[in-house]
Parts: sequence; structure tokens; C-alpha cells
Amino acid sequence: MVEPHDLTALEQAAAMARGELSSADLVEHYLHRVAALGDTVGAFVTVTPELAREAARAADAVPAEARGPLHGVPTAIKDLTLTAGVRTTFGSAAFADYVPPVDADVVRFIKAAGLVSLGKTTTSELGCSLYSEGRVAPPARNPWQLAYTAGGSSGGAAAAVAAGLVPVAQGSDGGGSLRIPASLCGLVGYKPSRGVVSGGPLGSGAFGLPTSGPLGRTVADVAALLDVMAVPVPGEPYLAPPAPPGGYLAAARRADPGRLRIGRFTTPMLADEPVHPDCVAAVDRAAALLTAAGHEVVEVPPPLGPEAWPLFETIWYVLALSPVDPQREAELLPLTRLLRARGAEISAGTLAATLGELQAQVRLGARRTAGCDMLLCPTLAAPQAPIGWFTADGDPAADFDRQRRFSPYCAIFNVTGDPSVSLPVGTTAADGLPVGVLLTGRYGDDARLLETAAQLEYSSDWWDRHPAIWRAVDSANVNSDGIGRPPL
Repeated sequence: MVEPHDLTALEQAAAMARGELSSADLVEHYLHRVAALGDTVGAFVTVTPELAREAARAADAVPAEARGPLHGVPTAIKDLTLTAGVRTTFGSAAFADYVPPVDADVVRFIKAAGLVSLGKTTTSELGCSLYSEGRVAPPARNPWQLAYTAGGSSGGAAAAVAAGLVPVAQGSDGGGSLRIPASLCGLVGYKPSRGVVSGGPLGSGAFGLPTSGPLGRTVADVAALLDVMAVPVPGEPYLAPPAPPGGYLAAARRADPGRLRIGRFTTPMLADEPVHPDCVAAVDRAAALLTAAGHEVVEVPPPLGPEAWPLFETIWYVLALSPVDPQREAELLPLTRLLRARGAEISAGTLAATLGELQAQVRLGARRTAGCDMLLCPTLAAPQAPIGWFTADGDPAADFDRQRRFSPYCAIFNVTGDPSVSLPVGTTAADGLPVGVLLTGRYGDDARLLETAAQLEYSSDWWDRHPAIWRAVDSANVNSDGIGRPPL
């Protein structure tokens, strides 16, 4: 028997359009699962059941002909993202009681499309780390193996989707924060090209590194949520690339990018770090599948190397300088305090010179890989990490260095602004846990990247796998483990 959470987000919306389900039904189903499993996987900081029920009733009242592809589907908003009237802690005890007066633009668009938020998902403090283990919520755990991290900073979003607590979720990515959790939890995490999704109405653009993006189980679901988010807004600091004809979902459904030249590399970019064999094997498998699909896969040098790390590091320190009440600084985690202290020492001249040098490095990297339509590399240098592994030494400087070595690939594409997606392609040899690969396209070529990601997804056997916890609430029902083309 198929349970509602077994359906993809698009299938759930289609079932509602046919009158087989209602948004109210789905909200109750998922709230039941959140109550049972939410703290176990550390998915939510704040759950908003009454707001969700009210939004579901409004969604059900909309005529079928006026509904979009995800109308009425439950979702969740990352706790770094402003939500009017709903507690938003930014993952920090220093903001434990903060309630914003406005919605972020991306939240407005999600509401306008008829999706229903169940609450705010766990994140790292101020988005500063690639794990989500703070003081305002239980740590975000990997539903595939609860002893492991779900990653960060969109760790709660990934835990929620992988555990079947929502079908899709909003997250954000300033250095891999969507793609890292996606790789760890066996999901699709998509960082769009710079400018595709508004960062407004507040904020300075943060040098173009962070952007909101979607996280889900299939490329089609992720593309549909990207269509919801990708609404042009006047006054944005970065010009949005034009949307493809028919939208991003249409591109994913086509899954036919034509023959591409794809550059493959496994050498880490931000650290001189050995890469785990399981991560290399996942890239090998993806390369073989892409070759079988008719693409030319060639070995290339990575666009940037470890020499770029001090530049990125300087910018990351400055980005940690979010406004915090001086009287509450002591409530911040040791890592956050370290990053902020280092950021406070960086002069305006040093920052300007760093940004200029980083752009020069980006130009060189782009020329080094100019003959490629896309790049293929590991998402991470190691497939998984235990809860508490990054902080085990009690030294925030060692913590930060461990993060760099664990994730030496993703952040470069925040610097370039190119679209980048992590897809589950491999598994660990020892225990069958997810291993992702990173596909990255040219700036503004999001449609072709989604077409290629969907093509790769169709030829892999990952999209319909679930962790054991998927059945923890509805254990009497058995879902098929059959492998095939993911529903569109």
C-alpha cells in the first residue's frame, strides 16, 4: 500500500488536482510524521501546525484550473530565512526568540504558489558551518544512519525530506549548504546560478556567494520548486539569467541536453586532501552513465586549487559578521565567535584586494575549463561524518579546518556563481550509505544542467530508495523497492 509520503511532490499535487487527496489530508499526514520523527532526526526548530492547517484550507479552496504544479504540497523553510510572524533563530541561541516582521522574497513566492510550510528547519548557527549542531534544536541527523550528521547549513531541510517529513524543502547555499546535506542524505540539492533567486528584501548580497535553492528527492521536484522561487525582483544586486522556455520543470522533464563535453576531476580544490575511494567510485559511476548516454567525458584539471583557500577563508570570516546584540555575543558557539573575531580584524582594503584576487582566480579557472559544457567531481572528500566529529577536539580552529578538508569542492562554485547540483549516484562500500556527485554547469545555463541531472537520474538506481526510518511511522505498509524512471 502506497502512503502519501511515498509519492513525489509532483505526484502529490497531481493527486490533489484529481480530487484523490487534499492539502489538509497531506498536512495532517506530515504533521503526524513530524511529531513522531522530527526530533529523532533533528529536522525542525519550530513547527507551525495551526498556520499549516489554515494555509491548507486556503489551498484546497483554489479551483484546480488555477493551481500550479506544487499547489497544496507541504514544505518547510530553513531557519536562516525570514518568515513574518514565525520564530526565526538563525540557528543561534542569541536569536532564540526573534520573530521577523517580514517574509523573505522566496517565502512570499512559496506561499503565493500555494505550498504549505510546516515550520522552520534546523540550520547551523548563522549558516557558518557545514553541520547543524547548535543550541536551539536537536542536531540534524542523517535519516540513513542516525549516528551521522545530516550536514549543513541546510541540514534540517535534508533530514526532513530524507525521513519523509516533507516532500521538498527550501534551503540556501553559501558554500555548499544545499549540496553537502543532499550528498549525505541521498537527495538532490540544487544551487542555482547567481541572480536566479532573489535574496531580498534585506541583506547586501554577501558578495554573491549565498542563494536560496530547492532540495528534494527527484530532479523534477527540485526543478518545480525552483520555478516557484525564480521570480524576478526589481533592485536585486545581480542580474537574473533568463528563464528557459516553459520553465525549469519543463527542462527537467525533457531530460535531453544534447551531446555534451563534460570535464571530470577528483582532485580537491580548497585543500590538499586525500579523497575517499567511495567518493571517487561515485564519480566513476556517474562518468560511465554519462558516457553511455552519449556524452564525451574527459579528464580536466580542477578550475581552482588550494591556493584559493586563503581568499575564500577571508570572505567567510567577513560573512560571519552578521549583526548580533553585543549583550548576546557570549551565547554564540565557539566556532561562530572565532570566525567573527577573525572577520573583525579584516580591513576594508584587505577585503577589496581579496575580492579582486579571487575574481582573477575565477577568470583563470574559467579559461582552464573553457572547452567543457559541464564539470563532474565529488560533492565531498569523504562520504559521511559522525555527529560531533567536527567539534571533537574542542578547538574551533581545528573544527573549521576539518570542514575545509571534508568539503573542498562545493564552495568554489559559490564563488563563480555557476549552477551546481549534487545527485545521489553511489553508495559506501561498507554500509550502503548515500554518496553524491557534483554536476556544475556554465553560468546561466541552469536549464541544461537540470536536463543533464534528470538524464543521469533516470539511468541511476537511486531516486526511489529510502532509509529504514521512512517506514517507522507506517510500518504496516510496504512500498515497492522496484527501480525505474522517476515520476514526472
